[in-house]
Amino acid sequence: MNESFEKAVEEVKNLKQRPGYGDLGELYGLYKQATVGDVNIGRPSIFDLAGRGKWDAWERRKGLGKEEAMVAYIELVEDLKIKYGI
Repeated sequence: MNESFEKAVEEVKNLKQRPGYGDLGELYGLYKQATVGDVNIGRPSIFDLAGRGKWDAWERRKGLGKEEAMVAYIELVEDLKIKYGI
């Protein structure tokens, strides 16, 4: 599983187009859940919009196991490869 996950992490960097903010948030949340686990830091201040968006995306994945997050990340990357090309 780790090998497939690492491959997906590299492949997403080579998409022909940059994914939209919604897709990027999903990628970020799944990546953090797969590599760190449940969110373990406080929510950034209201002045840090990007940080809050990332934190919120990660928080939405709370309770998802690391293996499950890896599988979901791999599946999302496969969908994005079709949507944006590689």
